[in-house]
Amino acid sequence: MADSIYERKDFISLTDMIPGAILEIRYFSTYNFIGDRINGYEAPVALITKEAARALKNAAVQLYVRGYRLRIYDAYRPASAVKHFVYWGIEDTDVRMKEYFYPKLEKQELFKEGYIASKSSHSRGSTVDLTLFDMKTGKDLDMGSPFDLFDDISHPDSRLVTPEQYENRMILQKAMTDSGFAPIEQEWWHFTLENEPFPETYFDFPVSL
Repeated sequence: MADSIYERKDFISLTDMIPGAILEIRYFSTYNFIGDRINGYEAPVALITKEAARALKNAAVQLYVRGYRLRIYDAYRPASAVKHFVYWGIEDTDVRMKEYFYPKLEKQELFKEGYIASKSSHSRGSTVDLTLFDMKTGKDLDMGSPFDLFDDISHPDSRLVTPEQYENRMILQKAMTDSGFAPIEQEWWHFTLENEPFPETYFDFPVSL
């Protein structure tokens, strides 16, 4: 639960800071690894702490100069959404999205392998999942694997991808790390602000307008 001294006033809608960002909030939709809209997602918006938004704007400006826009899949994630993930993990029979998101793993392995956790950095408000949209081609950059594909090929340094796909990942990673974000080893799309303002607080207000 969030500490009561903090409220939504500490957060901002990401597109208020970065108007050019493209939102594709997967957990508001049913196209995600569970197959349902996730608890706590009441609108297709991206909320994020003000500090993370400013840092992300710096990355967005760097990338825009190079011809890229940000496509945002997720930002702040309520603790209730994470609980939804955990409850789903306990339900052995629900594997309807397996072929799209975890074809090589059993769902219980997703927790052991670190793809899903009982607590998420997203709930602290300074983590974002994103990719790059190429304004020249009108398509997303080819990263070698799609968002939320839970597989070794999604590790940022995976050599299962082509040199071009790897380079695309590094374009994103360099802009994000130069702007103060840290990657994780399992997912090329996931970054957390290193100096996040609420490192011990897991919020649980809904994602809403």
